[in-house]
Amino acid sequence: MKLFLIGLLLLAATGTALAVYRTQNITYPGGGAGPVVFSGEHHSQPCSSCHSPDVFPQMQQGATPVTMAAIDQGKLCGSCHNGSLAFASQGNCQRCHQQQ
Repeated sequence: MKLFLIGLLLLAATGTALAVYRTQNITYPGGGAGPVVFSGEHHSQPCSSCHSPDVFPQMQQGATPVTMAAIDQGKLCGSCHNGSLAFASQGNCQRCHQQQ
C-alpha cells in the first residue's frame, strides 16, 4: 500500500512539472525590439498549458519559430497574451522586450 501511494504521488508530480522554476528566467534574442525575458515567476503553470500541439508543440527552446505576427494573431504566446487571459501583446512591447 505504501508503494502504491508513493507511485501515485510520483505520477501526480510528473503531470504538474513547471515550464521553468519560479526563480528561473529564460532569455530569447527577441530581434530588433530587444531580448525577451521569459519569467518563471510569471509563467509557473504545468508545461502542457503551453507545450501542446496547438501552442508550442515542441519542448526544446527555439524549436518553434516565434514571430510578433503570429503572437498578434493569437498564436504561440498570443494564445494567452490576448488581453483576456494575460496582458495583450499589442502595445505592450516593453513588458516582454527588455531594452539593452
